[in-house]
Amino acid sequence: MSARSQLVQLATKFGMLIGALFVVTVLLAAMPGHHTPGTQSQESQGTDPNMPGMDMDDATANEAHAVHDMTPGHHDAHNAHMHMTGTRPQTPEDAMRAKEIVDQLRDGIAKYKDYRVALAEGYKIFLPNLKQPEYHFTNYVNGFLEAFKFEPLRPTSLLYKKTATGYELVGAMYTMPKRATEEQLNERIPLSVATWHLHTNLCMPPVGQRRNADWTKFDLRGSIATQEACDAAGGRFHPLIFGWMVHVYPFEDSSDKIFAMHHRD
Repeated sequence: MSARSQLVQLATKFGMLIGALFVVTVLLAAMPGHHTPGTQSQESQGTDPNMPGMDMDDATANEAHAVHDMTPGHHDAHNAHMHMTGTRPQTPEDAMRAKEIVDQLRDGIAKYKDYRVALAEGYKIFLPNLKQPEYHFTNYVNGFLEAFKFEPLRPTSLLYKKTATGYELVGAMYTMPKRATEEQLNERIPLSVATWHLHTNLCMPPVGQRRNADWTKFDLRGSIATQEACDAAGGRFHPLIFGWMVHVYPFEDSSDKIFAMHHRD
């Protein structure tokens, strides 16, 4: 093989490697709970993002507030900071497919009832020191793979409730990139039984003003929900953050509880 041919092959392989790394970075950045390696914020140590004097990066702030949005009562269909898929008429085929997914998920994650097994297999607790209604144990490799192929046995995150002795497994979360269409979401889990959601219309305070920001106006729980209002406040507007998410609680006994937006005690 000539030196020129070898050079061309090396250049091609290098280009493919750079392209693959770029795709991984973009997909992981769109996933809830993902942080750039080497970045550690005060929030991850269990502090409150709304405390006076708090100066954290936007990514951590909106992730933390997204977690708070999982609290019962936040899922109003008219919430300007959340977009949900529309409900479709249920067919027998939808019901059968949903049951198959739930059965596979239940069997697949049963071993994670011991949360230490989840940790040993690569799941990471998102904001473990921040009080949450549910704790997301996320596997970023699974999240990356879900962008390409759906495997009910391989959720992006496991959902736990905190207990006096550790964590109790209650469900799982699947994800899709935010560019996914409702048809693509429906192909994974029927929209007649499940509701996928996106976090939307985020306005963050002006750079350097987070310490004294009026948090009743900013972030995922603030009153500002349009580009115009955010511009007027000097903020930075993000129409979409993270990707599509759907929760499944396979240990429940009815479809409305299994595919609820949050776990029902």
